[in-house]
Amino acid sequence: MNRITLPSSGRMAVYTEPNAPFVLESYPLRAPSAKEALVRVSMSTICRSDIHSYQGHRANPCPGLLGHEIVGRIVALGDEITHDMRGDALSIGDRITWSEFFIPGDNYFTDVLDLPQKSNGVEKYGHMVATTPPHHHGGFAEYCYVLPKSWILKLPDSLSDAEATPINCGVATMVAVTEAANIRLGSTVVIQGLGLLGLYGAALAKSRGARFVIGLDVNSARCEQSGRFGVDLALNPMTAPTADREALLKTIQANCLPAGPDAVIEVCGVPEVIPLGLDMVRIGGTYVIAGLVSPGAHVTIDANRIVRKMVNLRGVHNYHPRHLIEALDFVVANKQHYPFAELVDARYSLDQVTQAMADASAQRVLRAAIVP
Repeated sequence: MNRITLPSSGRMAVYTEPNAPFVLESYPLRAPSAKEALVRVSMSTICRSDIHSYQGHRANPCPGLLGHEIVGRIVALGDEITHDMRGDALSIGDRITWSEFFIPGDNYFTDVLDLPQKSNGVEKYGHMVATTPPHHHGGFAEYCYVLPKSWILKLPDSLSDAEATPINCGVATMVAVTEAANIRLGSTVVIQGLGLLGLYGAALAKSRGARFVIGLDVNSARCEQSGRFGVDLALNPMTAPTADREALLKTIQANCLPAGPDAVIEVCGVPEVIPLGLDMVRIGGTYVIAGLVSPGAHVTIDANRIVRKMVNLRGVHNYHPRHLIEALDFVVANKQHYPFAELVDARYSLDQVTQAMADASAQRVLRAAIVP
């Protein structure tokens, strides 16, 4: 096994109960097993699902360790971890990211359905009990074990931590979403929600050939920012002249001639926008729902609209491992065109995680980063 001298323990910010302050605790470190790697965390960003967990809107065990958007440098490698998922050799000191989930082994969902991200028993970093060995399996910590049946990618030096950290969740998810949306050359696209997912979605839509992208968000600052990430027209549904539903639909239709948007993407996490999305998408178009990741997202729709408009309705949760490679390649190829690093707009130390979560929850920052 390859490793440097390890400390006996590492600190982490423990999630004790919903909406309670995080508690700094130390848990023991051990040498990684043959199929594991141990990473010194460089940066972990707060995803919207971390906020949902912290606020108690989705089940998450306590005491827990949150954080799944992570990059770090290898400090110890198990004997069977020699290369990343695309065949690049791995060594001590390499900076890596890895899939936000790992799976228990071969099964029907992996082998037959090609849906490893939905395999029975799938586990996710930042979603486990802190007291469960090896303890360090989330991002709000000094160290993290990369566990067996994860997919690892070595990161190029040309990417900053801020550009690289969202890749294994936000960016990879939007690669899956824009693929499911069937965006082609000349497509028109509407994105409901201009947080980090929506902004990456706009940039990805343009890279897939979209000729016009409309973004919708009630946060005016995000609307203003979105033009730098490929949004051609940003609209706030709460302000004139598009506060009226019919006026909004007419504006969208006028910019998506001749038939309306080819694709509509929901990444705002608000179930009430779904009827509007179904009204916007053209006949035969595709509507992708990806932001409703918490239980209880109930909404009433006229299912007749789906039938009569022949809408392709898709749900996307997590991503296929190949999307992780595509996400990295997309960011590397487009970082000069889009200011991705600016999306991670605030940094906090490990003892400031409570404040970071409060700022992220209140949308005072777009993507808060924990830098242990």
